[in-house]
Amino acid sequence: MHNLGTVFRFEVIRTLKKKSFWIMAIVFPIAIGAIYGIVYFSNESSKQAAESTVNQKFSFVVTDKSGLINKNILKHLGAMEVNDKQTAISDVVSGKLDAYFYYPSNFATDKVEIYAKDTGLFDNNRYQGVANAILQGSVIPAVNSQVTAVLKNAVGFNSVLYKNGIQYDGFKGLIAPGIFLAMFYILIAVFGNQMLASTTEEKENRVIEIILTTIKARTLIIGKILSLLVLALIQVVVIMTPIIIVYIFFHNQLSLPNLDLSNIPIDPIRIVIGAILFVLSFLMFTGLLVAIGAAVPTVKEASGFFGIVMLFLFGPLYAASLFVSSPDSGLVRFLSFFPLTAPIPLMLRNAVGNLSIADVFIGITIIGVSAVITLAFAIRIFQYGALEYTNRISLKTIFKKR
Repeated sequence: MHNLGTVFRFEVIRTLKKKSFWIMAIVFPIAIGAIYGIVYFSNESSKQAAESTVNQKFSFVVTDKSGLINKNILKHLGAMEVNDKQTAISDVVSGKLDAYFYYPSNFATDKVEIYAKDTGLFDNNRYQGVANAILQGSVIPAVNSQVTAVLKNAVGFNSVLYKNGIQYDGFKGLIAPGIFLAMFYILIAVFGNQMLASTTEEKENRVIEIILTTIKARTLIIGKILSLLVLALIQVVVIMTPIIIVYIFFHNQLSLPNLDLSNIPIDPIRIVIGAILFVLSFLMFTGLLVAIGAAVPTVKEASGFFGIVMLFLFGPLYAASLFVSSPDSGLVRFLSFFPLTAPIPLMLRNAVGNLSIADVFIGITIIGVSAVITLAFAIRIFQYGALEYTNRISLKTIFKKR
């Protein structure tokens, strides 16, 4: 094992010199910022367009069977009130009028009818906006302001929650232990291919024979795995640094959500559990991906198995709400204790605080044992598959006696 440090330094330095490593790390926060920017400016443009269409002038008449419409509002908008519904509809069809609004006598059972000239898919919304504005402007002044606030869902709520006799904020409580879940997701998503290719590059370059003449296969694999762990942490720092800087210095300019992180509750036990689950889960999947890379002759062929691993790993995210609401259900417990799906359910349940002590020990034991097995499996596969350039290594070969 005296060559372990040499392997570790070589792998770290070689990867840090690659442009692709830094591109992947930098592109991720840039992509997040670009997506947020597109969504933000799209929403702003849509909002401005909607406001401008509502304010556009157009000719229309109204029939009010309810008796609630304020005549002054109609006069202000230049609209007339008519009684003949069919004539008004005919005027819209012929182009004499832009729109006709029919307000029924009972809004609880009947709908407001709008007949209007087509002005485009988006601009057609202005008719409903104006019809609704007329109705609200007519009714709201006649209702008590407090009742109006309730009806418009404009009532504010201030909730104070307590846990074990201490004021507690559930959302802030999951931030600290939830960081490990976010880190695990980012690392596997961004760094997974690097793990997969770590043992196939030398095979494709045909230099593995030379390496194995001076370094044992076990030393080489352990060095690669340790270097991947360090490189993953570097990747996290590179990804998170620009995101944190943008949030701190450009919070107001970009209208980012305001999060008061000054009083985040710190639960040492949940943080330690999250850290242990993160490290063991990362080692387990690193060993699994390294084993796959060692078993197949090329990176291209190994990539086919990467999608299967990602399916097992991130598939449980579709049941995320179930992990929060029904932690004792059979499906949740199966996903929490099946090795390939366990990391995300266990880390998510730990973050929200519904992971029992028994589940903690069972989950850590399962992932820990799985990590040891996959790492040993990766070493075993590499010992037999390092010099296999054309075919996948079979299970019979892996488990045969030395």
